[in-house]
Amino acid sequence: MYTSMYITELQAKRRIWVYLPDDYAISGKRYPVLYMQDGQNLFDAASSFSGEWGVDEYLDSITGAGIVVGIDNGGDSRINEYNPNDSEEFGKGLGKEYLRRVVEILKPFVDERFRTLPDAHHTAIAGSSMGGLISFYAGLYYPGVFGAVGVFSPSFWIVEDLQAQLKMLAGNGYSDQHYFFYGGEQEEEEMTKRLQEVRKIMETKLKAKVAICLNEKGTHSEWAWRKVFPEFYTWWQKIFQ
Repeated sequence: MYTSMYITELQAKRRIWVYLPDDYAISGKRYPVLYMQDGQNLFDAASSFSGEWGVDEYLDSITGAGIVVGIDNGGDSRINEYNPNDSEEFGKGLGKEYLRRVVEILKPFVDERFRTLPDAHHTAIAGSSMGGLISFYAGLYYPGVFGAVGVFSPSFWIVEDLQAQLKMLAGNGYSDQHYFFYGGEQEEEEMTKRLQEVRKIMETKLKAKVAICLNEKGTHSEWAWRKVFPEFYTWWQKIFQ
């Protein structure tokens, strides 16, 4: 089941979707939490702007599901909000402030209102495209908050100096973190190449643990991300269980 609510402090009035496992009301136990970008596309086809992931249907079909918190994107400000770097083409990056609000406002709200396991080992964040990019940075900026990160078809192309940024972070406590990269070979030409390059730096310089899933028929679409979501979630379950 899922519900939605509005959090005024999250850069104006922002809708938040919360999926609770079927046994939540009766179990009395605490649950791991996955935070996801582009909440409009996760649960409801009617609210989606480019297709639904079917997250609730998948989680209803498995055992051991946790809580999922979907954060609606900012519409016209989506690219800026999901980019922590200023861009000559798109303008000022708002990503650092967005992530600060997720960590300092939304997560405490969720942990207080619901029975969560709030430690990093049981907390993950994920997204696709620009949402994949900001989820990736969430892991980099807050390794003590997010122990696992799902990076689906990230928009690494928008970052001019990503490799240099990563190398500057070497030794900053990422060895306990897990990253799941996904890319389709039918996306933009450099997608899988960039993923491989970033994975190498993440493993050698930051000592993070990285899994990578490449699909030769994969496209840059909600359909493709919906198809790979179960693989990502199974991967995360093996980490926190």
